[in-house]
Amino acid sequence: MASKLCAVIDYGMGNLHSAHGALQSASPDTQVLVTGDPEVILKADHVVLPGVGAIRDCMAEIHAQGIDAVVREVAATKPLLGICVGLQAMMERSQENGGVDGLGLFRGEVQYFGDDLQEQGERLKVPHMGWNQVSQIAHPLWTGIEDQTRFYFVHSYRVQATNDEQVKGRCHYGVDFAAAMGQDNVFAVQFHPEKSHNAGLALLKNFLNWDGQA
Repeated sequence: MASKLCAVIDYGMGNLHSAHGALQSASPDTQVLVTGDPEVILKADHVVLPGVGAIRDCMAEIHAQGIDAVVREVAATKPLLGICVGLQAMMERSQENGGVDGLGLFRGEVQYFGDDLQEQGERLKVPHMGWNQVSQIAHPLWTGIEDQTRFYFVHSYRVQATNDEQVKGRCHYGVDFAAAMGQDNVFAVQFHPEKSHNAGLALLKNFLNWDGQA
């Protein structure tokens, strides 16, 4: 019997198969369930909030299915990991889709990279897609992962944090942005650990072994 239970929240807007597989690979002794059942989610030892697509659609489903209340309760009680749009949903607000309110677990806004994003006079493509280095700020989930390790990103909107103490990783693509946020037992990343090979699996393993203490 598995010693731990990890719930991957299914609200219809996440790369659930990849996330499930990577979590299970990172910790074979952990039972990983993809579920939208609040009772199962609240009984889990660790919870993951994934997300892909437009923030308006994600937040609409989160509210329609009552996942917002579940996430807030989880955030107050046990280790919670947000991935990609899961991180953006945890911010106060996003500029996407004309402006959408988030869950407000972290302070700051999600902003568009821009149509004229440049680096040293060269125009950069949006979305920011591919491997990029993450500058770490001390946190248990970076254990065993070298600073400036590359992770895999796919996003057109970036997190502009207003509380620097909550920023746990930074990245640069034309502009600096928060690649990871953390507060108490909540941690969230803009990149996709499930697509980031060994470094991503190491982060997921660290999360599943994490007791929620900074």
